[in-house]
Formats: sequence, structure tokens, C-alpha cells
Amino acid sequence: MKLWIAPAGLHIKPANGDHVSKLAKIHQRGFFHGWKDNEFSSYLSRPHQTPIYVASDKKDRVAGFMVLRLIKEEAELLTIIVEPKWQGKGVGEALLRAGFDDLLASQTLAMFLEVDSNNEAAKALYHRFGFKQISERPGYYPLKDGTKATAIVMRTDMV
Repeated sequence: MKLWIAPAGLHIKPANGDHVSKLAKIHQRGFFHGWKDNEFSSYLSRPHQTPIYVASDKKDRVAGFMVLRLIKEEAELLTIIVEPKWQGKGVGEALLRAGFDDLLASQTLAMFLEVDSNNEAAKALYHRFGFKQISERPGYYPLKDGTKATAIVMRTDMV
């Protein structure tokens, strides 16, 4: 099994079926339209197409996770989330680094993502990994107050 070191005594590893309900709960708390168990189960059934990386402690308590989608020479960051108590401690960066580490050993040439235009912390993290804005999608993310936020579409080259 692959294993990466993360800050604060955490480690990163591929998700498994035991993580499904934990991932769904975290995602539903963090996003207005959080994913359900069946969506995570579907992704886990295709680990070579949709790998999920989990940051957890030695008791397997999940601090955050990331889901990628791989299609030929491109990767898409579908979601990344870190539990509030772990935010600002380098967990998101460690998750991205683990994903990049895997992708550099593959045929992947570029990675894409979408991020809420108001999420300054995430945009700063992505810029550190070489992501550049390539377009916008106004009104893409529905918010709890009924408004919609703009998605910034970003890309980075893997080579």
C-alpha cells in the first residue's frame, strides 16, 4: 500500500470501503451539495479512474481527503476538503503533493480544477502548485443563501 507522510502525525493513503461514510459526512458538512455514500462507493469501485487520497491519524480518523478523475493524459481534481480543526496545518498541501507524486509516475500531462472565486486559501494553495486560471464559470456553485458563486477554472502542467 502507498503511504505518504503528512503534517501533525498524519499520513496519507488510498481510501478504502471503510472510509465511505466518513468521507460522505465530511463532504456534506463542507459543501452545500455534499456527496452521499453511494457516490464515494462508485468512485472507490474505479480506483484507477478516480483515486481517493485520505489524510488520517494512526486511529484512521480522517482529517481530509482528495478525489481525482483520470482521463487519458489529463487529471481533474474533483474535490479536496480538510476538516476545520486541521485547516491551515498543511494537510491540503500534503494531499495535493501525494496526488502529484502519483501523477508524475503516470501518463498525465495536465491537471484541471474548479474553485470558488471567493476561496482565497484554496486559490493560494493551487497557485503554489503552479495552477493558473484559464477561465471562469459565473453562477456555478449554489450557495446556502440562494446565490451562486463563480467558479475559477485552473490548470497546471505535470511535466
